[in-house]
Amino acid sequence: MSNKILIPVDFSIHSDKAVEYAVKLADKNDFQIDLLHVFTDHSNIYQNAIEDPSLVDPRVPEAKKQMDSLIEKFHNDAPTIQFNVLYTDGNLYDEVSKFASQEAYNAIVMGTKGAFGLDALLIGSNMFDVFLNTKVPVLAVPYSEKKYNVDKVGLLCNFKYGEIDVLKQAIKVYGKDFELVLIHINTSNESIHNIDKSFDVFIEKIIEETGIEDISYVIKSQTFFVQYKEDISSAIDTVISDELLDVLLVTKSKKSFLRKIIEENIVRRMAYQIQIPKFFAKRTEA
Repeated sequence: MSNKILIPVDFSIHSDKAVEYAVKLADKNDFQIDLLHVFTDHSNIYQNAIEDPSLVDPRVPEAKKQMDSLIEKFHNDAPTIQFNVLYTDGNLYDEVSKFASQEAYNAIVMGTKGAFGLDALLIGSNMFDVFLNTKVPVLAVPYSEKKYNVDKVGLLCNFKYGEIDVLKQAIKVYGKDFELVLIHINTSNESIHNIDKSFDVFIEKIIEETGIEDISYVIKSQTFFVQYKEDISSAIDTVISDELLDVLLVTKSKKSFLRKIIEENIVRRMAYQIQIPKFFAKRTEA
């Protein structure tokens, strides 16, 4: 079975950036890419065009023309990649979930602005639940001129086995030729000595389970939050900047910090201010 990536596209610069990023992944790891365009502005635009040529809406041929141009653009740089084109009508979130359930995708790659942005995906509890319950990892790619790189990967860490499972899912997308930086946000004011011991055990488990040995860790303490009046997202911003991370891995869980971020109304900061891709995956352990 071929490895596949699903990318919802709306032909914006943010959507194009997600495709550009996925093409580099595909070129390195031999992925096929499914490009999905959802006609969301009017019901049955695409279905009517298929069933009755007299009902073809001009937006359908225009979308197909843009899709052809998009593929041609990236085929010049990576001619061996197989692109598959998908069109459908409906609600974006429903359609992405439907296609993700029908194929064994390694990831859904999405731009973080535009109609298919991560912020749009997370607005509202129902949409958040779609994102949360999708079994396929979601890789959110911000629009940036920064060169594609995967030398340092950060993993938000609370010493749960499910976080290693998220790392394994990321390895299926990125490989494992990178330095792993474990990030622990010490909101409970646990002693540093105890946290260091937890890291020793956890790192041994990661090496055993994944074979990754280039591992370091960072602890953000309770006193740091008090002194600098930072929230969780700001603390993560600081680590990303200090450690020069290329990718951030995040577990999808109702008990995870992501739910707290939603409740703090700082989704936009996660989507816009952190200028690195974010890999959200569902862990197997709550």
